[in-house]
Amino acid sequence: MSYKEKLGELGALIERLREKKGLTQLDLAKKIKTSQSAIARIESGDQNVTTETISKIGKALEADLLYLSKGRINFQIEGGRKLSGTIKVKTSKNAALGLLCASLLNDGKTILKDMPRIEEVYRIIEVLLSIGVSVKWVEGDVEVVVPKKLNLASIDMEAAMKTRGIIMFIGPLLHKFEQFELPRASGCHLGARTVRPHFFALEKFGVSIETLPGKYVISRKKKLQPADVVLYEAGDTVTENALMAAALIPGKTVLRFASANYQVQDVCLFLQKLGVGVSGIGTSTMTIEGVSSIEVEASHYLGEDPTDAMFFIAAAIVTESTLTIAGAPIDFLSLELLKLEKMGLKYETLKSYKGKNGHINLVDLKLYPSKLTALEDKIHALPYPGINMDNLPFFAVIATQATGQTLIHDWVYEKRAIYFTELDRLGANTVLADPHRIYITGPTALSANDLVCPPALRPSTIIMIGMLAAKGTSILRNVYNIQRGYDDLANRLNRLGGKVEVLREF
Repeated sequence: MSYKEKLGELGALIERLREKKGLTQLDLAKKIKTSQSAIARIESGDQNVTTETISKIGKALEADLLYLSKGRINFQIEGGRKLSGTIKVKTSKNAALGLLCASLLNDGKTILKDMPRIEEVYRIIEVLLSIGVSVKWVEGDVEVVVPKKLNLASIDMEAAMKTRGIIMFIGPLLHKFEQFELPRASGCHLGARTVRPHFFALEKFGVSIETLPGKYVISRKKKLQPADVVLYEAGDTVTENALMAAALIPGKTVLRFASANYQVQDVCLFLQKLGVGVSGIGTSTMTIEGVSSIEVEASHYLGEDPTDAMFFIAAAIVTESTLTIAGAPIDFLSLELLKLEKMGLKYETLKSYKGKNGHINLVDLKLYPSKLTALEDKIHALPYPGINMDNLPFFAVIATQATGQTLIHDWVYEKRAIYFTELDRLGANTVLADPHRIYITGPTALSANDLVCPPALRPSTIIMIGMLAAKGTSILRNVYNIQRGYDDLANRLNRLGGKVEVLREF
């Protein structure tokens, strides 16, 4: 396809989306501060457009036009720059996925407030829309209305197969179908991430799940029963699936060895607003008093994301910057901060307060340039309140700037530690002991390079952080995995003094 033809295709898409929103060309022109004639030329394919203009039009039409193109998105990063100022922590990707799935339990209207605009959320919304759910963005919130009947036959397979969150549809859909199918889960490529714990938990309620090539076949007894369930592992999504299954089973269900992580707590708070009894929030044993039906108007603010806060903590450390991180969810960062403090990080807590959901504890942190020393003992993740599994990778890039040798033990995922060795291509000094353990010796001066993101979110983010510290201009290619979990990251860094340019391949 020629460049002219691509402009014509883009213009036709903009015209369709504008008309679907009920906007005139003048309305759209006012929204992006241009002229009606410019919009007319764009829609006819007669005007060149910058990525900035396309981005503005996409925001005005609440559509990711640049994602709809077939090209990859890359970051060009000028490293070695100091960051400064204040960054506000965004709401949680993982909570967003669980809450969107949990909204299927409610026959009334659900409003999820402060929803992050990230690719993983877009994929779940695309799946919901494809099966007949009404989902609307209202400024920064998402309004969900579930119809009496869902059409699973029309499910958006492409979107469903791009997100591992699809597995959390099982819990709520059990109450709408006696038998149904879902595509096999995808997402990050991190080794043998078994889904057996989901099967073992749900079978206690009277559910059977058959794994076939490319899909799960789920069936249940006519009447589901409450149960005393010992989870096979303290996994986040398996706990959420069990919670959603128990929510509409009248009677008392007990979940033992449950995850008490931040996203699970968010789902529990939401279930309480739906009228479901949930006790033991924040512990490994939870009791659920299920109800026979749910039809309420429920509104819930998402909690802040500890992994978003940890990204900027790591970025401040490796760039030797003074940075204030506002709204950090301290309960899910306390051990990470203690480890960093023992390594030599200088920081202070400016103030403490509750988040908008009235439950999560937030603090404003101010970080100062610090000389770090490697810890003598290994750094490893554990279920809450241990170091978060998703925060562990940030210690890898931090370790490149700490004096001495750091041992990171990533015992959960077979392949993730292997991806940490990509830091070597920026000048890091790593030794992979086995698929779970990596030694990192520092400090090393990082240098710019041209790299492709690994097929996993957190390893991709630590390479980006390394590039922020690396002197020179780096290219990080195919950043879809980062955009799965982080909202507007390039612009947020640029507002702090970074220099990250978004390059799009059309």
